[in-house]
Amino acid sequence: MEIIYKLDLAIGVVSLAALIFLVGWGTPLIIAPLDDYETLDGNVLFSIENADGLLIDDNIDFTTPVEYVVEDGLSISLEPGKYYWKAVGIFGSEVRTLTIKSKVSLELQKVDEGYDVVNSGNVRLNVDVYNGSKLVGVRSLDVGESLDVEGTKFVGGAE
Repeated sequence: MEIIYKLDLAIGVVSLAALIFLVGWGTPLIIAPLDDYETLDGNVLFSIENADGLLIDDNIDFTTPVEYVVEDGLSISLEPGKYYWKAVGIFGSEVRTLTIKSKVSLELQKVDEGYDVVNSGNVRLNVDVYNGSKLVGVRSLDVGESLDVEGTKFVGGAE
């Protein structure tokens, strides 16, 4: 009878060690980005080990996720907004969040005959063009697009 108890104990210890190894080995290891990550840059670098896929959605229920294959140097371009994401493999990771903040930015760029105004932010802008205090035009600029209108003051705001 004592041999049976020792055998049961040995089987239990080996099973527990195997379970701990499998859970640790099968759970995705998320290196980057950190949970609740916030940035102005829409290109996010993901570093994940022990995972086959990455799910990203704009709602926590993952009703319309976009799935990516996990690979070294996985960089994903995202529009401004809040996202929920998780790594999937043998086991899934916890749900994490990341936020791409809107960046409204206008810059002057020297050209041959003066300057152009460039949308250097990460959202589409409505730009009011003034000559002195008089409004002379309103234009919409996509990200990276330039405006070749003459004026003395340019005011941009997100659409």
